[in-house]
Amino acid sequence: MSRLAFLIIAVLLALVAAGAVLIGLFPPEPRQAPVERVLPAERFGTR
Repeated sequence: MSRLAFLIIAVLLALVAAGAVLIGLFPPEPRQAPVERVLPAERFGTR
């Protein structure tokens, strides 16, 4: 039973390592977001 558990843990660790290598080789594209400018508060004040 312990051999089976060790084999399952080894396979899971290998999958995690392979996923980390693939993400490192092919990183996801950054999302482009528009820049929002902050307006100064005095433009909305009363005169």
